Amino acid sequence: MKLPREISGEELAKLLKKYGYEITRQTGSHIRLTTTVKGEHHITIPAHKYLKIGTLSSILSDIAIHFKINKGDLIKELF
Repeated sequence: MKLPREISGEELAKLLKKYGYEITRQTGSHIRLTTTVKGEHHITIPAHKYLKIGTLSSILSDIAIHFKINKGDLIKELF
């Protein structure tokens, strides 16, 4: 599955709400998200206009590992 090229950090934060992620703080240009679904998990995403494809891929990989799901399935559900 191809990752979207024009997604912002704020848009990704909104999409991740379906997995229980809530914004816990924002320092400068970084947003910290936390979920307590299937254990506590924290991720930090840049609040940039467009996320770099490698950064987005890394964030999604980390989330897929936490929820023990396939990264491709996660991408299909989110986008």
